[in-house]
Amino acid sequence: MKNYLLTFAFSILASAAFSQAGHIMQGVGSVNMSMGGAATGQPLDISGALQWNPAAISVFDENQLKIDIGLFFSSPELSSTVPEFDSNGQPTGNFFSGTTEDDRGVSPLPAVAYVWSKPESKHTFGLSAFGISGFGVTFPESVSNPINMPQSMGGFGRVESDYSLLQVGFTWAYEVSEEFSIGVEPNFNFATLELIPNPTANPTGAGYPSADKASAIGFGAQFGLFYQSPTGFKAGASYKTKQVFNDFSLDNTYLDNSTSSNDFKINYPAIYSLGLGYSLGNVDLALDYRLVDYENTEGFQERGWTNTFSVAGFGWENISIISAGIQYKGVNKLPLRLGYTYSSNPINSDLAFYSVPATAIIKNAFQFGLSYELSDKISLDAVYHYGSSGDATSGPLLNPQFIENFPPYGAIPGSEVSYDMTTSMIMVGASFNIGK
Repeated sequence: MKNYLLTFAFSILASAAFSQAGHIMQGVGSVNMSMGGAATGQPLDISGALQWNPAAISVFDENQLKIDIGLFFSSPELSSTVPEFDSNGQPTGNFFSGTTEDDRGVSPLPAVAYVWSKPESKHTFGLSAFGISGFGVTFPESVSNPINMPQSMGGFGRVESDYSLLQVGFTWAYEVSEEFSIGVEPNFNFATLELIPNPTANPTGAGYPSADKASAIGFGAQFGLFYQSPTGFKAGASYKTKQVFNDFSLDNTYLDNSTSSNDFKINYPAIYSLGLGYSLGNVDLALDYRLVDYENTEGFQERGWTNTFSVAGFGWENISIISAGIQYKGVNKLPLRLGYTYSSNPINSDLAFYSVPATAIIKNAFQFGLSYELSDKISLDAVYHYGSSGDATSGPLLNPQFIENFPPYGAIPGSEVSYDMTTSMIMVGASFNIGK
C-alpha cells in the first residue's frame, strides 16, 4: 500500500478556503461592478459611493434607493503531487498526482443602499447593507488526488468552507463648498464561518475535526474626501479602517466523535483608496487605486504552525488593486459601461500551501454593464463579470514534522500543490429616485 507521509501535511487546507474572508470585493452593485469597481473619484451611483468614498454621496441631490442581487459562479481546480515511499519509508522515485474540481453551487451577493438629504442642506446621509465577501469551496474526497485522500490515508479528505460577511454602514457627508466634501461612515459587520475540516484546531489521533458554523461581530469606520471642478475633473480619497472582529468560537467534532472547541481571530484589512474621474458630454471616465493592508491584519499577518500543529496564520502580503471604467451615455435611455480590474497576488510561493484553495485570488476581471431608464424615477441595471486568476499559484506541500530538516515550514521534498480558477457573475438591480 502506498504511503505518502502526509500526516499533518494538509492541516492548513481548510483555512485556505477561510483565507477568502480577506478577499476584497472589486465593486458593489451592478453600476459600480460594471465600472470595474472605480468610484472613489467618480460616483455614478450611490452604492459605489457608499462603498468606496463616503464624501462622494454629496453629489446626489435626490433621495435614492438602490437594490441589487448577484449570482456568483466559480470553477476552482486543486492539484497536488507527492513522492511515493516504500514500506521502509524510503522514496521510490515515483510520484502520485491528481486534480480535484470544485462542486460548489452558486453564491448570492446582495446589496441595498439609500441616500437622502434635505433641500438646500449641506448635509447628506446614507445607509447601506452590502455583502462584501461571501465565497466558499467544496472539494470532495478523492482517492485520485493526494491532497483530498481520506485522513486515514494521509490526505485531508473532503474540504468544504462557507464564509459570508455582511457590512452595514451609516454615512454622513458635508459640503464644505460647492466643489469639496468630506464624509465619515461607521461600519457594523456580521460574519459567519464553517470549516470542514478545521485546521485552526489542534489535531488528535483522529486527525483534524470539522467545525460547526460560527459567527463573529466586527466594527470599523471609513473616512473620505471628494473634489469636483466645474470643468468635469473629479478626485477622491478614502481610508477604510481595519474592521476588528471578536473571535470565532468553533465547536469541533473529530472522526472518532470526540469533541473540542477553539477560538480563531481574523479581521478585515484596512483599505486605502485614491480615485480620479472625468466627465464630458456623454462620457464618464473613472480610475481607482487601492492598497489592501493584509500585513497588519490579524489572521493574515501571522504565518506557519503552532507548537501543537494547528494553524497560526496565512502570511499574506499587501496587495494593490487598479480599477478602471468608462460609461457612454450617447444611446437614448441606455447608458453602456465597460470595466477592468487588476489585483496583485498576496500569496508568496513558499507559503502557497497555506492558501489552498485561495479561490478568491483573481488577477484580471472584465465587466460589461448597462442601464435602462424606465422613467425619470426608475432605472434598471445589469452587469456581467468574468475573472481569471491568471497563472496558477503553486508551491511545496508543508508538514510541521519536517521543519527540523526543512525549515522554516517543513516543505516536503518533491511535492507541489497548485490551484487556479475562473469566476463569472450576473447581477441585476434597480435604482429609484424618490425625490427631493
